[in-house]
Amino acid sequence: MKLVFASNNAHKLDEVRQIMPADVEVLSLSEIGFEQEIEETGETLEANSEIKARTVAAFIGERLKVKGERIDGVFADDTGLEIDALGGKPGVYTARWYRLNDGMSAAAPLNDEMMIFAANRAKALQELKGETDRGAQFRTVITLILVEREKTALLKEKRTIQVSGIVRGRIAEEEYGQGGFGYDPVFIPEGYDKTFGELPAEIKNSISHRSRALQALVKTLKR
Repeated sequence: MKLVFASNNAHKLDEVRQIMPADVEVLSLSEIGFEQEIEETGETLEANSEIKARTVAAFIGERLKVKGERIDGVFADDTGLEIDALGGKPGVYTARWYRLNDGMSAAAPLNDEMMIFAANRAKALQELKGETDRGAQFRTVITLILVEREKTALLKEKRTIQVSGIVRGRIAEEEYGQGGFGYDPVFIPEGYDKTFGELPAEIKNSISHRSRALQALVKTLKR
C-alpha cells in the first residue's frame, strides 16, 4: 500500500515511517510536489485532520502530480496537548500556543521551528507555575482517505477512516532531555519518570499518542 502523509514536519514523518508496517510506503508532501500551506481552520482536532487530508487528496486528484504512480490514500494527523488544570487547553491551538493570550494573538509569529517549540514549552511551564495538578494528555486524531484511480484518471474516494490515540501523563516542572520535538522535553508519560525528550525514540514510538493512533489505523485497514 502506498499512502501520502499530509505533513511537512520532518520529525513527524520520521516517526510515522518508523511505526508503519513495512508493506506500507509513506510518501511525503514534497515527494508528490505539494508545496502550499494548508490553513487549519477547524475548531477541533478531528476537523483539522480532515481538512488536511482532503486538501492533499484534492491536489492529487485535480493536479495529477503523481502521474503513473498508484496512490492508495492520503492521511493527516492533528495533535493536541490537553492540560487538566487548564480545562483541556491548549488543545487545537497546541502548535501555536505561544502566540495566544485569552484567544487573541499576543506575540509576533516565529519563523524558526525550534524557536516555536521552545516558546510553546515556556508557555506551558509558565501557565502551570505553582500548580499541583499537572495532569495532561496528548491526543492525536488521524483521518485517512482511501482513493482509487478511475478510467478518467481522476481519483475517486472509496472510504474515509478517522481514528485517535491518547497517552496520559503529566507536565514536568522544567525541561528535561534533548530528544523528540515539540513539548516532548516537558511531558512525562504515565508509567515513566522521564520525559519524552529523555526516553529513547523506540520507547516513545511504542507508547506515543501518534503511535497509538497509527496502530488503530493499521487495525482498521486490515479489516
